[in-house]
Amino acid sequence: MKLGIVGLPNVGKSTLFNAITDAGAQSANYPFCTIEPNVGMVAVPDERLDALAKMYNPVKVTPAVIEFVDIAGLVKGASKGEGLGNKFLSHIREVDAIVHVVRCFENDDIIHVEGSVDPARDIETINLELIFSDIEMVERRLDKASKALKGDKSMQTEVDFLKKLKESLENGIPARAVKPENDTEEEVLATTALLSLKPVIYACNMSEDDFSGGLATNERYNAVKAIASAEGAETLPICASMEAEIAGLEKEEKEMFLADLGLELSGLDRLIKTCYSLLGLISYLTAGQPEVRAWTITNGTKAPGAAGKIHSDFERGFIRAEVVAYDDLMACGSMLAAKEKGLVRSEGKEYVMKDGDIVLFRFNV
Repeated sequence: MKLGIVGLPNVGKSTLFNAITDAGAQSANYPFCTIEPNVGMVAVPDERLDALAKMYNPVKVTPAVIEFVDIAGLVKGASKGEGLGNKFLSHIREVDAIVHVVRCFENDDIIHVEGSVDPARDIETINLELIFSDIEMVERRLDKASKALKGDKSMQTEVDFLKKLKESLENGIPARAVKPENDTEEEVLATTALLSLKPVIYACNMSEDDFSGGLATNERYNAVKAIASAEGAETLPICASMEAEIAGLEKEEKEMFLADLGLELSGLDRLIKTCYSLLGLISYLTAGQPEVRAWTITNGTKAPGAAGKIHSDFERGFIRAEVVAYDDLMACGSMLAAKEKGLVRSEGKEYVMKDGDIVLFRFNV
């Protein structure tokens, strides 16, 4: 999974990236300090791996990972090449989802590129640049579909939908807020590769006082929630400076720090959970002496597709999957005990994987 962290200059984007990836991206109080996208790989926290490691004592434990990309700050006119616009847009195309950092805090020492703090305006600035780029793409596809319609009347549904999509974009509505009415429209939308179609999490960057003082009282945060709700996006309250402060702490110190603020999870952990939910992802597990490992798949994936995540041969020569639920294995204490109780199942090609399934794939090529 590849997530792009975006935002206007000086909203706390690179500070957040540094905190959650410990990658050391440059952070400075002026625009465009991030020119090439910094990339950091982050392990997905999963306590199930620790428990399985105690059971199997493997040579190594491999968690699922998320790739975070810190993308250059954007300004008005990016879709026309202003600032670092062309770089920004090309990097956005490569990610699975967007983490849009929105400034919701006041600090006179940190310059805002627009001169004031207004998250609704900032969201609109970036959304419009993505939309302007999308309009050009939709116009090109509409022109091609309209020409094809002259010899193929079955193209009418696609042409009509592209016109509706273009009108919505021209009204400032991102593609992710446009709801297809049938399978054809859904397929057309899914194959347009529009920037404003990508799933978005609005990371509301607040001060520590705002964060610990009650989110409901922060009008800027409430404004972002309303925008996210209207377009089918997610909202995540976060304090980038606080995340930077706890990034280097040991586990126990971090837990005490968070407990003092009434929090159970760090911003990174909450961000990862939100990403999995937004993208409809789950993890299945493999366990044994050589390795205990988590594998990320889309919810609804069938057993052969899940096997293919390990190796294409596993999917091509799939025979069956021997599956036990994580909770059942932990309750039994060993795989042998789980088998004796009949909790290890043999599943075929139509089996839909569940989060926490522990699997051994049988295959032959």
